[in-house]
Amino acid sequence: MMMNLLIVNDEELTADTMKEDICWKDYGIDEVFVAYNAVSARTCINSGNIDILLCDIEMPRESGLALLKWVRENNKLIECIFLTCHASFEYARQAISLGCREYLLMPARYEDIGAAVKKVADRLEAARSESILHEYGEAALQNSADVSDWKSIQKKDPGELTREIKQYIKKSLGEESLSVASVAEQFHFHPVYINRVFRSQTGKSISQFIIDERMRLAEKLLKSGNYSVNSVALMVGYHNYLSFFSAFKKHFGCTPSAIGQKNEKTRILQ
Repeated sequence: MMMNLLIVNDEELTADTMKEDICWKDYGIDEVFVAYNAVSARTCINSGNIDILLCDIEMPRESGLALLKWVRENNKLIECIFLTCHASFEYARQAISLGCREYLLMPARYEDIGAAVKKVADRLEAARSESILHEYGEAALQNSADVSDWKSIQKKDPGELTREIKQYIKKSLGEESLSVASVAEQFHFHPVYINRVFRSQTGKSISQFIIDERMRLAEKLLKSGNYSVNSVALMVGYHNYLSFFSAFKKHFGCTPSAIGQKNEKTRILQ
């Protein structure tokens, strides 16, 4: 199961080079993100798409150790690999106390970094599988009506489940509350589990699929020329126009009104 990695390093060249020069897919990593400070790292982590931190310890304003402490305090199941240029016993002691079991001295070979990431990814996958099954199993025992759902975790074909999720999302695009949580509730699975299954089958998260489908439908409706931009926003689940405008421009690189204007010009020329 592929995972996402966040490189946190205040030396931009080091972080960018590491991202580009290592063949991360060889080590079980799907996407690699970069943050140049702890504040940016928090924003990225809060997106819910980060599985592993590859983090420098010594950074201005806030250290990697402080960042990992915040991760632990917020109960995020994320593994961490620390990179440091200093063989400090105190750093190592603090890292271990925060649950960091991989600690590399720089400069380190890319092969060693990759091997550490693969080791952590394998450990994280095993831990998450156990956690998900335990949590869902406890809920099923508390409600006998959920026992069939609990058993279906192991019986449900991932491909079939993914197809059903896609169908449900496409029918529910107009619902503002559509999210990973609402999809998980609809199918009676844990959000982490159902998102993992979906990403293993499609290469993208449920959240990203929802955005892509909303944007696809929005473009189609705008090109039809039958709806205003505000109406389209509501029809694809955005009750805040600014949120729709921002999402649309990020996805297509232009404003919603530009799509409508372009389509109107095409009809006139025809």
